[in-house]
Amino acid sequence: MWVLFAVGSALFAGATAILAKCGIKKTDSTVATAIRTPVVLLMSFIMVLIAGSLGDISSITPKTWIFLVLSGLATGASWLCYFRALQLGDINKVVPIDKSSTVLTILLAFIVLGEPISWLKGVCVVLIAVGTFLMIEKKKDSGDTKKKIKGSWLLYAIFSAVFAALTSILGKIGISGVESNLGTMIRTSVVLLMAWVTVFATGKAKSLRGIPGKELGFICLSGVATGASWLCYYKALRDGLASVVVPIDKLSIIITIAFSYFIFGEKLSKKAIAGLVLIVAGTLLMLINVG
Repeated sequence: MWVLFAVGSALFAGATAILAKCGIKKTDSTVATAIRTPVVLLMSFIMVLIAGSLGDISSITPKTWIFLVLSGLATGASWLCYFRALQLGDINKVVPIDKSSTVLTILLAFIVLGEPISWLKGVCVVLIAVGTFLMIEKKKDSGDTKKKIKGSWLLYAIFSAVFAALTSILGKIGISGVESNLGTMIRTSVVLLMAWVTVFATGKAKSLRGIPGKELGFICLSGVATGASWLCYYKALRDGLASVVVPIDKLSIIITIAFSYFIFGEKLSKKAIAGLVLIVAGTLLMLINVG
């Protein structure tokens, strides 16, 4: 049964980007992030209740609170950049770059924390990095303004990966003693505050009234999908083998790209397919190495 939960985790994670893309056709990505975050927060709160760790919040030290807030800010920045990248670019190009945060995390852990990189892990890093590079393809756009706008998705996607990597490093440094679900709930609370402050600071609050009902539904569903993925992942890890659960969850990139093909008609070139194969191979080898 736990294998089904692991598959469900990957399916929901893969669906998140698709649902978000459907919800930000006309809606500003920052506003969409602010709307979906309360849904994610509710789901993370359910996870805390299931884990029974809500009472541990009183024992969190001031130092840990600082790192929780910092990691929450990094998470919020990653989400804001990720959904902006999704709004401007193709899913099958944005998602691989976002997933490359694994590589950045390993490199930062080596530089900041002094964690060693084995030869096998080094090979995995190279495979994922080369695969990501192969999946980045430039489109020929007409007009300088359109070209500038379309090209900016890459910058947002890169920042999304960088902030995601920083989230992991901050967590490794100062919040390892906090139960993971409780830490997730606290970080999500910080993201919620950050997202809404950004909405009001940028004067985008007025656009809340003009959100199409259909897009609002997709935005909320993307939040539900994120929370459902977390719930399935937690259940699978609790009942099953981590060496099996984690690889299944990480391969959600395949599900996302498959969805993007059938729903949005986003096709991969032979070069991009080769890149996807390298990313998947690098991910599996890395997880086998960890296992």
